[in-house]
Amino acid sequence: MNSVEKAIWYVESHFAEEITLDDIAAVAGLSRFHMSRAFGVFAGRSVSSHIRGRRLSEAAKSLCDGAPDILSVALDAGYSSHEAFTRAFRDQFGLTPEQVRAQRHTRNIPLVEPIKMDEQFITDIEEPRIENGKPMLIAGIGERYTCQTSSGIPAQWQRFTPYFGHITGQIGDVAYGVCCNSDDADNFDYIAGAEVRDFSDVPPEFARIRIPGQTYLVFSHRAHISTIRSTIMTIWGKWLPESGRKVADAPNFERYGPEFDPRTGNGGMEIWIPVEP
Repeated sequence: MNSVEKAIWYVESHFAEEITLDDIAAVAGLSRFHMSRAFGVFAGRSVSSHIRGRRLSEAAKSLCDGAPDILSVALDAGYSSHEAFTRAFRDQFGLTPEQVRAQRHTRNIPLVEPIKMDEQFITDIEEPRIENGKPMLIAGIGERYTCQTSSGIPAQWQRFTPYFGHITGQIGDVAYGVCCNSDDADNFDYIAGAEVRDFSDVPPEFARIRIPGQTYLVFSHRAHISTIRSTIMTIWGKWLPESGRKVADAPNFERYGPEFDPRTGNGGMEIWIPVEP
């Protein structure tokens, strides 16, 4: 059982209790940052979102079975009042607890079920090389995402592509997809951009980030870009936990060189993960 599997087991075994990201990271033997990132990649949602969804899903099943006292169900799910429980329940499922209890089934609500490790997502990847990355200034179109909304990144690249090669002060013909400013809820900023000499003449709507000089593990993804999720899952969920390398609290990024063809998605790209020396 690798570190991410240990974390998933712990969450599924203790989600009804008061557990924190620190608790889960300790069981997995990973940093808070690595644990949050790896869990989000596998689950498609943050740790806190998954725990909340699991608790509310179990509450929905109890209500479907005809639980007579909604407040008791709310307390079991970790909510101190009927009102707070109803608000969270409606936000999660689009129905009130009373409506689910009345209909006596959960077929029309998106229950959050236990996570199952699916080995078909784990692929063999090349051993990464180590690079001492230089400081860079990256400017481009930025958006903030959660695990659930990150499917919007391809459309973000479509918005950036017309700018590429026409940005004042652009350096080279390499595009970068930078992940930064993540939090414990696994929200993060993603910037589709290019390296620039300075920020003085970039379009005002652009996001900007300074990337410091850093040691990186560089993973190659040579298949079609549509299969990038398999490589990312392998890196965060298998390779890094088994390697013992400590991920640095710094931006990680995708590097799209001249060999990558954005029209076809072919040509390959690289994933740069910052690590402690």
